[in-house]
Amino acid sequence: MFLKNKVVVITGGTGVLGSVLTKGLAKQGAKVAILGRSLEKGEKLAKEITKDGGVALAVSVDVCNKESLVEAHTIINEQLGLVDILLNGAGGNHPSGVTTDEFYEETNTNHDFQDFFKLGLEGVDYVFRLNFMGTFIPIQVFAKDMIGRPDCSILNISSVSAGLPLTKVPAYSAAKAAISNFTHWLAVYFAKEGVRANALVPGFFLTEQNRTLLTNEDGSLTSRGEKILSQTPMNRFGDPEDLVSTVLWLCNPASRFVTGITVPVDGGFMAFNGV
Repeated sequence: MFLKNKVVVITGGTGVLGSVLTKGLAKQGAKVAILGRSLEKGEKLAKEITKDGGVALAVSVDVCNKESLVEAHTIINEQLGLVDILLNGAGGNHPSGVTTDEFYEETNTNHDFQDFFKLGLEGVDYVFRLNFMGTFIPIQVFAKDMIGRPDCSILNISSVSAGLPLTKVPAYSAAKAAISNFTHWLAVYFAKEGVRANALVPGFFLTEQNRTLLTNEDGSLTSRGEKILSQTPMNRFGDPEDLVSTVLWLCNPASRFVTGITVPVDGGFMAFNGV
């Protein structure tokens, strides 16, 4: 129970990965504030946690709206206390920020075919706002509580696509690269205040957003799913529970000299060169 009575804010806390991480933090004694668009989902998760003896509070927010986050901050301070740890789990992609194929084909006349020149600017902007600004703004709001207090930290979520971009997802890859870069900057900026900043780099996990891209209705792999596993030495997708131990380590005071790193949890994907 090394997080006993620590206040942990988790954005995107009701998602497939976020809900598992939220439960893992609560089991270590943290008072968790679950932030997400759906208050209903947040309250359902909070009830599960409190039923198991934990402390949880659900708040509906838009992570790209500072006013919404400031209101949430006030509620959290009043009901749970000052924020010790911020886990920025909100993120995602958008269909208009994805190309149809891996390589440009000038001769393709299919009107439904989306190449780089047809990418929707609104979709690309949405991806950057959700992933980058949806991390930047919560830090502006909640990190103020951490200044001058011990054992406080920020944990962002990057991606294996940040360092070497995956095909088809240019906007998402670039936004996650920005997260990794920003995490390094934060680590230096807050170092003298003792506030640590690190980033988790998940490999491929089946979530609500990518399940249809990686698996068929019968559960078999799509061609993209097969390609991903062929490049993952452990030859499987990650289970959400695979992320918990790394998150707990980065939130643990035992890692108090660890800051400015990005930690892959990817089954060896980033270590494999394809040969």
